[in-house]
Amino acid sequence: MRHLIPSWIRVPLVFFIIFGLVEYFVESGEKPAFIEYPMVLLFLVLILFVIIAIEAIVSSLENILYQSLDEESKTRYDAIETKTPKFIAWIQNTYKKSLGQKPIKEEHEIILDHNYDGIRELDNDLPPWWLYAFYASIIFGVIYLVRYHVFNGENQYDELETEYVEAKIAIEEYKKTAKDLVDFNTVELLTSASDLSNGKAIFEANCVACHMSDGGGGIGPNLTDEYWILGGGIKNVFKTISEGGRDGKGMIAWKQSLKPSEIAQVSSYLLQFQGTTPAKPKEAEGDVWQE
Repeated sequence: MRHLIPSWIRVPLVFFIIFGLVEYFVESGEKPAFIEYPMVLLFLVLILFVIIAIEAIVSSLENILYQSLDEESKTRYDAIETKTPKFIAWIQNTYKKSLGQKPIKEEHEIILDHNYDGIRELDNDLPPWWLYAFYASIIFGVIYLVRYHVFNGENQYDELETEYVEAKIAIEEYKKTAKDLVDFNTVELLTSASDLSNGKAIFEANCVACHMSDGGGGIGPNLTDEYWILGGGIKNVFKTISEGGRDGKGMIAWKQSLKPSEIAQVSSYLLQFQGTTPAKPKEAEGDVWQE
């Protein structure tokens, strides 16, 4: 039988489908890009079935035409068939065996006695590929049942929990290097020279007018004593700078102008004023703060 689809197309297609099925159903690391999406695999399988259907129809038509030839024409046809290259012939024979069809010359052995208006039937067995697939599905089903329902193998819920744990670890690692993800709940007092130096620059550029360069206070409160209007400590100071002070008369919210990492730096810097002696300290405001 002459195939409509060349072997160099059909063979790789079958290989990719088999390889894809194995990769999809058996965990073996990362899957190839074309298998990550189930629809791609389904599309390849559909193409294979369409090819098989088309070639089955063509094969039937060829059989009918072959039967209508005289002996001389059949001989010439058979001679052409034998000129097929060995590799291609091996592929074709393997393909024919997978269909389980009888050669045209042997079809008389499987003709049924039934006759419907001159139409007779062939008693073909189920194709070997179908039987093997059926047996494989039974074996797969038994293994799946034993592994996941008898021995309680790892299921999708377990995989999801594992991925959650891995994601949380990855997020924590990312936060260590992503300083602008810091907020009121996660901010910590910074002590490195570079952070305090940046905090000082921000303080001198934005805060000196209200708090004085030595933190003694002016329009704003004194930063050197232990009294705080909205609470002391790195978390409260960060929140006050970020969200602003008291409504109507407090400090503006700096979150529109400063990055979270910059707010953390200036908050850590101004806490260095605690316990120092400014030149002109403002009177205490607020309540004594204790950690």
